[in-house]
Amino acid sequence: MTGVPWDASYYDGPAPWDIGQPQPAIARVASEGGFAGAVLDAGCGTGENALHIAALGLSVLGVDVAETALAMARAKANDRGIEVEFAAADAFQLKRLGRRFETVLDCGLFHTFDSEERPEYVASLAAVTEHDGTLYVLCFSDEGPDIGPHPVSREELRAAFNASSGWNVAAIEPDRIQTRFHDDGAPAWFATIRRI
Repeated sequence: MTGVPWDASYYDGPAPWDIGQPQPAIARVASEGGFAGAVLDAGCGTGENALHIAALGLSVLGVDVAETALAMARAKANDRGIEVEFAAADAFQLKRLGRRFETVLDCGLFHTFDSEERPEYVASLAAVTEHDGTLYVLCFSDEGPDIGPHPVSREELRAAFNASSGWNVAAIEPDRIQTRFHDDGAPAWFATIRRI
């Protein structure tokens, strides 16, 4: 995608998924030391997760196709005095970044892709993740109300991130994604996936 449809999400106030703070699941993993080395936040939006992780002293690159969101993320980093990098990038062409990461975060991006797009995205993630690196995926779950473009099942996560695509799913746990429209969050999966 060119980024234009996503960019429009930020024109008239916060996007539905932009809660003005990191997702609780991401903050929890960060507090447990789950992020290490160079970190990539794929689909970073206005940067709350990336900023939270960078504030812990880690090197973080947040990428998105929405230039408006990236401008907001850079302004937040400047206002808060946090050293973090934000760049425009195509999620299907992450190898163009020319870098590799020990930890990769996908918070709310995987579930935007349909079943035909997922293999290309999974391969793109593999191209920039160090062997033995960790990928965290927080995505809308198929258990509960039909939310988001493509709610995901555990089986779909396991099928997408299989050994033949260079991954091993270590865990898939039920969680919540906070949105501006759900008081207690929306049903989600939090997956911990290792690059093999």
